[in-house]
Amino acid sequence: MPALFVGHGSPLNCVADNAFTRDMRRLGGALPRPAAVVCVSAHWQTSGPFVTAGARPETIYDFYGFPPELYEVTYPASGSPEVAALVVEATGGVVRPADRGIDHAAWMVLRNVFPEADVPVLEMSLDLTLDERGHYELGRRLATLREQDVLVMGSGNVVHNLYEIDWAQDAAPADWAIVFDAWVRDAVAARRHDELIGYLAHPLARRAAPTAEHYLPLLYTLALQDDGERIETVHESFQHATVSMRSFMTV
Repeated sequence: MPALFVGHGSPLNCVADNAFTRDMRRLGGALPRPAAVVCVSAHWQTSGPFVTAGARPETIYDFYGFPPELYEVTYPASGSPEVAALVVEATGGVVRPADRGIDHAAWMVLRNVFPEADVPVLEMSLDLTLDERGHYELGRRLATLREQDVLVMGSGNVVHNLYEIDWAQDAAPADWAIVFDAWVRDAVAARRHDELIGYLAHPLARRAAPTAEHYLPLLYTLALQDDGERIETVHESFQHATVSMRSFMTV
């Protein structure tokens, strides 16, 4: 299976028709059929890493203040205790099973990629006790899942600054956001993983990612890149001026 990183952006993308959602629908048609999806979610942060292990995960509405229609959307994909066991095994028991639903970092994206909700979906949390290198190394331990037809997807945003956001979805991107997004794009293409792990050395990093949780899922996708693979962009745009929707896939 390929490995993915998806810039998921606003929950409104689950009902919108825009360049991002159209590219996600195209991606769903181009991907090989996975046995399951394991999504590393920016929206599940824990002490120690966990993976959802229930057979029927609920749809979590981890947002507020949006139109009522969003709270009526469901994504009834099954879970997979068997794939959860594979995650636990692949990480030597470091990742532990948990009883939890699926938040919008997963279901909002997958509603466009696999609209029939007929692929099992699991989420993996971000361990707040790890540094950036620790997240990357944990991602490397997931590599065997790819050989078992499991699609590992990091879901966050490489630029995610809600302090300076413009609530108009088509607002022109901020100059500094364009610069950091382009640096990530070029570093990913050139396989400069050490620089991307040490992204806080970049002078714009703390403005582009005032908190780390939306950036960190990218490191899991990078960690899964095989020696003979490159990573290509499957979508690039900005929403709300300060949210990069840039998305990558290993090929």
